[in-house]
Parts: sequence; C-alpha cells; structure tokens
Amino acid sequence: MEEQKQQHVEIDLSREVAEGIYSNLAVISHSASEFIVDFARLMPGVPKPQVMSRIIMTPENAKRLLYALQDNIRKYENTNGEIRLRRGNDPVFPIDLGAGGQA
Repeated sequence: MEEQKQQHVEIDLSREVAEGIYSNLAVISHSASEFIVDFARLMPGVPKPQVMSRIIMTPENAKRLLYALQDNIRKYENTNGEIRLRRGNDPVFPIDLGAGGQA
C-alpha cells in the first residue's frame, strides 16, 4: 500500500487578514452546487447579528473543512481536555434565522 504524499501549500496572509475577525455565530446554508457560511457577531442588546464574513465553497470543500475541523478538535481535546458546550443563556441550536440558514 502506497503512502499518500502530502502536498505543501504556501499561503499568502496579509496583515489585515492575519488580525482576524471575531465571530460567535455561524449561519450555514446550501444549494445543489455550493455551501455558504456566514460568520456573524451576535452582541448583547443588538437585535440583529451582523455578518462579518461570508465564505462560499463547493460541497467537496465543505466536507474537507468538516474533516479538518474534526481532526483539529480531536487534537485540541487530546491536549487540553474536552470542549464543553455551555447551556443556559446560550441559544439552543439549531435556530431558524430565515433565508434557509441554520446556526
């Protein structure tokens, strides 16, 4: 059985993008050909979350993202312990945000 060769990809990261954008809500929707992920910021006292960034990807790349997140969460939890999801004042997901999306 042959070993899979890992590709090395060098990415360009501008200073502005490297600073990042805070998001505490992701709204995901899809069509037959793409997945749309809106990263939003839900702030206390503000009636409507503000979308900070929208990522559009193919279904194949969405699944690759899912696997990459699962792998990274597993590695994180192996080092730092289980990530516990808080209950209480947090909204219960999924919540209907209209326009075919769910958080």
